[in-house]
Amino acid sequence: MLPTTTYRTAAFVEAARQIGVELTVASEEPSALQATSLGGLITLPLNDPQGSATEAFLFAKRYPLAAVVGVDDDTAIVAAVIAQRLGLKGNPVHAMQAARDKHQQRELLAKAGVPIPRFMLRGLNEEPAEIARTVTYPCVVKPLRLSASRGVMRADSVQGFIKAQNRLRSIVREPEASFLVEEFIPGYEVALEGLVVNRRLHVLAIFDKPDPLDGPFFEETIYVTPSQVPAALQKTIVDCADRAVRALGITEGPIHAELRYNERGPWLIELAARPIGGRCSAVLHFGDKGVTLEEIILRHALGMPIPSLQRERQAAGVMMIPIPGAGTLQEVRGVAEAKAVPLIEDVEITAHPGERLVPFPEGSRYPGFIFARGETPAVVEAALRDAHRRLEFVLV
Repeated sequence: MLPTTTYRTAAFVEAARQIGVELTVASEEPSALQATSLGGLITLPLNDPQGSATEAFLFAKRYPLAAVVGVDDDTAIVAAVIAQRLGLKGNPVHAMQAARDKHQQRELLAKAGVPIPRFMLRGLNEEPAEIARTVTYPCVVKPLRLSASRGVMRADSVQGFIKAQNRLRSIVREPEASFLVEEFIPGYEVALEGLVVNRRLHVLAIFDKPDPLDGPFFEETIYVTPSQVPAALQKTIVDCADRAVRALGITEGPIHAELRYNERGPWLIELAARPIGGRCSAVLHFGDKGVTLEEIILRHALGMPIPSLQRERQAAGVMMIPIPGAGTLQEVRGVAEAKAVPLIEDVEITAHPGERLVPFPEGSRYPGFIFARGETPAVVEAALRDAHRRLEFVLV
């Protein structure tokens, strides 16, 4: 299930080609080639899971389906509904809904005793000054269903909270919508990439995030693996993520979790029932042959053997290129110089000339990605920073 806005299409199409399976691409927009695709393309109302399941059921009568895979937060729910309708392997629909809705997720995690920030649910139509007086600072204001840190803001005072709620109201544009107010958890942040197989979490990678994420907004930059967190602490981080997976009821497929740790131990900040975002999955290679994350996801969904869940020996990292400012992109200079930095594998500029760049918290789409691989996490991180310094984004 590949929405038109996803970065993932090429990676999944290539993974299907590598393992020799026939792929049907489902999207919300019709393709001019659909009539002649012989089952390779289908248009589904992805904003309507039940409607999508009906369409997929009818499609499967002509072109039998062996597996269904959602690639992002929303299509994970659609995939679960379709899998249920077709009797295929998949996650319970309620688990995918809880993974998608931050308040549902928080309630289930709290009930299971998973360490999470204190939280409360409030309405965007409520008076900000009244809520602000009940909050302990610093806090984090967070929309329920947006992704990639869009709309997530830290507030350190009553005045800061009022500004954040008003700003979130203009981002969400649904006056009746609810939002979360959470305590701010200080500490070092990591990301955990995993695959759940028959209710058991297999850790594929733990990424360090060397740039502090203390707000006021939470734009991510560098991910580097293997993590340099001490082994004993990594074990507690994995245990925290595993408890969260069980609490939500996730039984199969990829998960991406964000956790922090401090002197009080690990904290689950977010858990999504999907792979790592953007084009970041390209940083992960498994086994001796460099199998991709997408190939592992497809093999698991189809019940095919998985050669290895062991990440390669080399360190690897990705930088989500920070949004340089608000404006229309004219050109990007220095790409060749950035690619020439030792250990850099690729510099992908995904924003195109004429595209309007929108900084966080209103925006969420990074203008590109830098990939590096080397002997140690430290040299990989240094290469990513060096390459980034050579880029110049010209905005008008």
